[in-house]
This record gives sequence, C-alpha cells and structure tokens, in this order.
Amino acid sequence: MSVLPSGEQWSVQAGGYAATVVSVGGGVRGLTYDGRPVLLGYGEDEPAHAGIGQHLFPWPNRISDGKYTFQGVDQQLALTEPTRQNAIHGLTRWANWERADDGTDPAVVEVGHRLHGQPGYPHQLDLRLTYRLGDDGLTVDATATNVGASDTPYGYGTHPYLSVGRRIDECVLEFSAAEWLEVSPERMTPIGLTPVAGSPFDFAAGRVLGELDIDNAFTGLGGGSWSVTLTDPDTGANAVLTSDTPWLQLYTGAAIGRTALAVEPMTCPPNAFITGQDLIVLKPGESHTTTLRVSA
Repeated sequence: MSVLPSGEQWSVQAGGYAATVVSVGGGVRGLTYDGRPVLLGYGEDEPAHAGIGQHLFPWPNRISDGKYTFQGVDQQLALTEPTRQNAIHGLTRWANWERADDGTDPAVVEVGHRLHGQPGYPHQLDLRLTYRLGDDGLTVDATATNVGASDTPYGYGTHPYLSVGRRIDECVLEFSAAEWLEVSPERMTPIGLTPVAGSPFDFAAGRVLGELDIDNAFTGLGGGSWSVTLTDPDTGANAVLTSDTPWLQLYTGAAIGRTALAVEPMTCPPNAFITGQDLIVLKPGESHTTTLRVSA
C-alpha cells in the first residue's frame, strides 16, 4: 500500500464545517463551510505547497543567514531558503505527527510530535496541535512544552490561506494594525517599522484588495484579539481568521496565483532569534499555547 504525500488523513465535521488534518506537519488540508472553501486546500495526492495549512515550530518566518546567539552560544541553522540564504518557517513542517486523541469525537483531532535537538537548535520540545470544529468554526490550539534540561528560544506561527472561492484581487480585505515591517526585496531581511495609517496597507475601513502585493509582517494589532476578514463583495460570503498574537504576516499568494490570502498569526517577528524581539524563552517544564479560530 502506497503512502500519501501528506501522510495519514483525519476528517472532522461539525456545524456545517468540514476539515482534514494530515500527519505530515500536523497541518490542515482544507476547510469548508456548507461546501464552499474557507481555507485553501490541496489534493490528497499532493504534498503541501506554498506553506498551505502548515505550522511553524519553533520559529515563524525567517532567520537571516540562519545564525543567532542564545545565552552566549552561537548557533547555525540549515538554510532552508537557500536562494535567500535564510532559515525559514521552523523545523517541523515535514515531520511526521501522530494522532494523540482517541478518535471518539467526530469534531476533534489532536496530534503530537516530539522535536529533538539538532544542529542549530539543541533543544527538546513536545508539540501538540488540537483542532476543534463547532458552530463558531475551526479552533486550533498550538502548544509547545520544553521537555529538555535548558532554557529554549521559541516562536510559533501558522500558514493558512483564507479563501472565498474567487481571486483575492476582487475581494474586500479588512484588518487593523498600527505598523508594518518593511523588508529588503532581495532577501526579505527586516529594515524597520512604518505606520500603516495612510499607507497602501491601510485596510482598517475595508476595501477591495486589487493588485496590491503584500508579503509583510504587521504589529500593533490592538493588544488583544484581532481578526482579518476576506469578503466576496457580490455574495457577502466571507472567511475570518481571529487570534491574539502580537504579530501577523499577510501574503497575497503569488505562488498560488492570488487565489487565496495567507493570514499568518506569529508570536514574534522575522529574525526574533537574532534580535530577541517578542521571543519566548521556555524554561524546563514550561509550556506556551497559541489559539486561533477560522470561521465563515
């Protein structure tokens, strides 16, 4: 029997929603509501591409040159974005995750993975992803526990693409942020923060996205729960992602033909392992949980 590129498949249904969780990366291979897409998916016979539905442990986004220093020790990560000489999106996107719940609840899937120390990241983490479907949509809890003997630098992000079933150029985007992070076009290296108000990235009032390219991080999201909404102006159908992380990356999806909008909650910005900005340090035995919800 052949193995699917995305591994084992676990389906959940509730409240008009249906989703498929996969063992490769512990990701979600699509979410629908009453049969229409809410999160972009990919085929059962395909691997995840363009980051669709993947989780980014133990750091989101990029680390320039893969080099950082933690508690006085220099580290060198593998350059997983070789064209830009960066270490990108963590270490678990292609790892095998195992189901951790008993499978008796048709609306819940829980998967786990132990991340062992490796060159550039000599730490041990137990990782857990819990997916719950209900009338309010898909809720995802992402938890990391330091099961090693030393302090551990940590960040989390995820890479879902909101979809309403049409090109995003024609859709209304709405979200609020105080600042956006400018990056170099060649390597996506952070340059500095710029106010969102009055910029091309000001969507606080909601407006048609058009041909604007976005591949930037945003912060100043209100200090609590925030949301990003993508709406079909003709039908009113929408897709909403809500979280409480201090950072958010938006990507208009050139790699997928602008058919969906990547909305990526992040606990820290790019290069947090280098700068320490919003970096989480887990002491032995400590855990951190990030929660997000996707609804229609």
